Amino acid sequence: MDELGVDVRHLEVSALPEEPVGSGVYQNFWGERYIYKHTPWGPMREDLPGALADAASFSDLEIFDWPTPDRFDYSPMAQQCRCHEQNALLYGFADVWQRPALVRGWEGMFLDMVQRPDWVHFLGRKFTDFYKEDYTRAAEATGGRIDLYLLISDVGSQTGPLISLTMFRQFVAPYLKEMIDCIHGLGGKVLYHSCGAIRNFIPDLITLGVDVLDPIQPVGPEMAPDKLKADFGEQICFHGGIDMQHVLPHGTIEEVRAEVDRYCRVFGHGGGYILGPAHLFQPDVPPESILAMYQTEQAESRGQADSGR
Repeated sequence: MDELGVDVRHLEVSALPEEPVGSGVYQNFWGERYIYKHTPWGPMREDLPGALADAASFSDLEIFDWPTPDRFDYSPMAQQCRCHEQNALLYGFADVWQRPALVRGWEGMFLDMVQRPDWVHFLGRKFTDFYKEDYTRAAEATGGRIDLYLLISDVGSQTGPLISLTMFRQFVAPYLKEMIDCIHGLGGKVLYHSCGAIRNFIPDLITLGVDVLDPIQPVGPEMAPDKLKADFGEQICFHGGIDMQHVLPHGTIEEVRAEVDRYCRVFGHGGGYILGPAHLFQPDVPPESILAMYQTEQAESRGQADSGR
């Protein structure tokens, strides 16, 4: 990462073990359930309806064995900070809507938003309270050194929004706002993640206080960098954008370099862009493409420095 000029390091607490629940299904501490599907690149997680998918009453939600941050050990985080004194530090995996939906099961969550809104708010409250405490403890353990806190809730699909703006404002935005206010109160910036076509949500996200938007998945004209930069470039920072579905896994080195050049030139004009892929690097991306992505940016940075820009 040092050689590639990656500026951000992700701090972590010790991972909690997953538990087998039978028939090749595993469950994590939240109650998300999944299998590991065999692929040419090794096992890959595939989500299933979670532990609350069969909940029949509100009391089923109340009596669930909800986790607390007491299960995490924050003591190693100070040493992690000392190892990365020259880097921006990112912490967390807070999610106030998508992860609750995985525990409930997507179908159940969508039905709940219409038929049982109190169930959705109960889940949102549980996850928000957990992550506010988690982030507060992480800030205390690191002496306020964390620069960025991750906040996740995927509200976009490949072709459009997963939910309406009305439902977003009712079921997602209030809990995002609590998390954002908490993060800002800890002295950090908010890195908000949502894949998909989310153009319609960006004004609301800016109003809520999001500082950095990730991952800028290029799924259509409305997510093109020139359009987003023109509309929102003075109000929010962008992170990501380099196509993970076509260019990075299947494109030539020249195509990768051209894509990086375009995003750095458009998003980076006047500042406000952090180079990155439009998702975590997947196993089918050739190492040469990863190297080309970062080395192109390094070459451009050197060229700008040499020319005095």
